[in-house]
Amino acid sequence: MQSMEELFYALLQDVYFAEKQLLKTLPKLAKKSTNEKLQEAFTTHRDETEGQIERLEKVFKAIGKKPRGKTCDAILGIIAEGQEIMDEVDDEALRDAGILAAAQAAEHYEIARYGTLRAWAELLGQAEAVELLSETLAEEKHAD
Repeated sequence: MQSMEELFYALLQDVYFAEKQLLKTLPKLAKKSTNEKLQEAFTTHRDETEGQIERLEKVFKAIGKKPRGKTCDAILGIIAEGQEIMDEVDDEALRDAGILAAAQAAEHYEIARYGTLRAWAELLGQAEAVELLSETLAEEKHAD
Protein backbone atom coordinates (compact mmCIF):
# COMPACT_ATOMS: atom_id res chain seq x y z
CA MET A 1 0.00 0.00 0.00
CA GLN A 2 1.35 3.35 -1.00
CA SER A 3 -1.25 5.82 0.25
CA MET A 4 -3.69 6.58 3.05
CA GLU A 5 -6.53 6.05 0.54
CA GLU A 6 -5.29 2.50 -0.11
CA LEU A 7 -4.91 1.82 3.60
CA PHE A 8 -8.43 3.16 4.23
CA TYR A 9 -9.83 0.95 1.46
CA ALA A 10 -8.04 -2.14 2.82
CA LEU A 11 -9.42 -1.61 6.33
CA LEU A 12 -12.86 -0.95 4.89
CA GLN A 13 -12.69 -4.31 3.10
CA ASP A 14 -11.64 -5.98 6.37
CA VAL A 15 -14.62 -4.55 8.27
CA TYR A 16 -17.01 -5.39 5.44
CA PHE A 17 -15.91 -9.03 5.61
CA ALA A 18 -16.23 -9.00 9.41
CA GLU A 19 -19.76 -7.61 9.32
CA LYS A 20 -20.83 -10.23 6.76
CA GLN A 21 -19.44 -12.99 8.98
CA LEU A 22 -21.13 -11.59 12.07
CA LEU A 23 -24.42 -11.35 10.20
CA LYS A 24 -24.28 -15.14 9.83
CA THR A 25 -23.09 -15.72 13.39
CA LEU A 26 -25.51 -13.59 15.42
CA PRO A 27 -28.55 -15.84 14.83
CA LYS A 28 -26.50 -18.82 16.04
CA LEU A 29 -25.58 -16.94 19.20
CA ALA A 30 -29.23 -16.03 19.80
CA LYS A 31 -30.29 -19.65 19.30
CA LYS A 32 -27.68 -21.03 21.70
CA SER A 33 -28.40 -18.43 24.40
CA THR A 34 -30.89 -19.28 27.11
CA ASN A 35 -31.19 -15.78 28.56
CA GLU A 36 -34.07 -13.90 26.91
CA LYS A 37 -32.37 -10.49 27.16
CA LEU A 38 -29.25 -11.92 25.54
CA GLN A 39 -31.30 -13.53 22.76
CA GLU A 40 -33.06 -10.22 22.15
CA ALA A 41 -29.76 -8.32 22.10
CA PHE A 42 -28.32 -10.69 19.48
CA THR A 43 -31.46 -10.48 17.36
CA THR A 44 -31.55 -6.69 17.56
CA HIS A 45 -27.87 -6.42 16.73
CA ARG A 46 -28.32 -8.71 13.75
CA ASP A 47 -30.84 -6.23 12.35
CA GLU A 48 -28.43 -3.37 13.08
CA THR A 49 -25.66 -5.29 11.32
CA GLU A 50 -27.72 -5.36 8.13
CA GLY A 51 -27.89 -1.56 8.30
CA GLN A 52 -24.18 -1.35 9.03
CA ILE A 53 -23.41 -3.37 5.91
CA GLU A 54 -25.62 -1.02 3.89
CA ARG A 55 -23.76 1.98 5.31
CA LEU A 56 -20.41 0.37 4.46
CA GLU A 57 -21.63 -0.11 0.90
CA LYS A 58 -22.40 3.62 0.79
CA VAL A 59 -18.88 4.37 2.02
CA PHE A 60 -17.43 2.19 -0.75
CA LYS A 61 -19.56 4.10 -3.24
CA ALA A 62 -18.48 7.45 -1.80
CA ILE A 63 -14.82 6.58 -2.40
CA GLY A 64 -15.54 5.15 -5.85
CA LYS A 65 -14.86 1.50 -5.00
CA LYS A 66 -16.90 -1.69 -5.30
CA PRO A 67 -18.02 -3.22 -2.00
CA ARG A 68 -15.71 -6.16 -1.50
CA GLY A 69 -14.56 -7.94 1.60
CA LYS A 70 -11.09 -9.10 2.44
CA THR A 71 -10.61 -12.05 4.78
CA CYS A 72 -10.31 -10.83 8.35
CA ASP A 73 -8.47 -13.42 10.43
CA ALA A 74 -9.18 -11.50 13.64
CA ILE A 75 -12.95 -11.80 13.36
CA LEU A 76 -12.67 -15.42 12.24
CA GLY A 77 -10.70 -16.14 15.43
CA ILE A 78 -13.25 -14.39 17.62
CA ILE A 79 -16.08 -16.30 15.94
CA ALA A 80 -14.19 -19.59 16.38
CA GLU A 81 -13.81 -18.90 20.10
CA GLY A 82 -17.55 -18.29 20.37
CA GLN A 83 -18.28 -21.48 18.44
CA GLU A 84 -16.01 -23.44 20.76
CA ILE A 85 -17.96 -22.16 23.76
CA MET A 86 -21.29 -23.03 22.12
CA ASP A 87 -20.04 -26.54 21.31
CA GLU A 88 -18.25 -27.40 24.54
CA VAL A 89 -20.12 -25.72 27.42
CA ASP A 90 -23.16 -27.62 28.65
CA ASP A 91 -24.17 -25.47 31.62
CA GLU A 92 -26.63 -22.88 30.25
CA ALA A 93 -25.61 -19.95 32.46
CA LEU A 94 -21.93 -20.65 31.89
CA ARG A 95 -22.47 -20.93 28.14
CA ASP A 96 -24.40 -17.63 28.11
CA ALA A 97 -21.51 -15.95 29.96
CA GLY A 98 -19.00 -17.35 27.46
CA ILE A 99 -21.11 -16.39 24.47
CA LEU A 100 -21.47 -12.88 25.85
CA ALA A 101 -17.69 -12.61 26.30
CA ALA A 102 -17.11 -13.69 22.69
CA ALA A 103 -19.73 -11.24 21.42
CA GLN A 104 -18.15 -8.45 23.45
CA ALA A 105 -14.75 -9.26 21.91
CA ALA A 106 -16.32 -8.84 18.47
CA GLU A 107 -17.86 -5.52 19.48
CA HIS A 108 -14.54 -4.23 20.82
CA TYR A 109 -12.85 -5.23 17.57
CA GLU A 110 -15.50 -3.37 15.59
CA ILE A 111 -15.30 -0.30 17.83
CA ALA A 112 -11.55 -0.12 17.25
CA ARG A 113 -11.91 -0.52 13.49
CA TYR A 114 -14.77 1.93 13.06
CA GLY A 115 -13.00 4.50 15.22
CA THR A 116 -9.92 4.22 13.02
CA LEU A 117 -11.91 4.34 9.80
CA ARG A 118 -13.80 7.41 10.96
CA ALA A 119 -10.56 9.20 11.88
CA TRP A 120 -9.00 8.31 8.54
CA ALA A 121 -12.11 9.43 6.66
CA GLU A 122 -11.80 12.80 8.41
CA LEU A 123 -8.15 12.99 7.42
CA LEU A 124 -9.05 12.17 3.81
CA GLY A 125 -11.83 14.76 3.70
CA GLN A 126 -14.54 12.14 3.18
CA ALA A 127 -17.42 13.87 4.96
CA GLU A 128 -20.07 11.37 3.89
CA ALA A 129 -17.92 8.47 5.09
CA VAL A 130 -17.33 10.23 8.42
CA GLU A 131 -21.07 10.56 8.97
CA LEU A 132 -21.84 6.95 8.01
CA LEU A 133 -18.97 5.49 10.04
CA SER A 134 -19.90 7.64 13.06
CA GLU A 135 -23.43 6.22 13.03
CA THR A 136 -22.14 2.66 12.97
CA LEU A 137 -19.54 3.38 15.67
CA ALA A 138 -22.32 4.65 17.94
CA GLU A 139 -24.33 1.47 17.36
CA GLU A 140 -21.34 -0.75 18.12
CA LYS A 141 -20.67 1.12 21.36
CA HIS A 142 -24.32 0.70 22.32
CA ALA A 143 -24.23 -3.02 21.50
CA ASP A 144 -21.15 -3.40 23.71
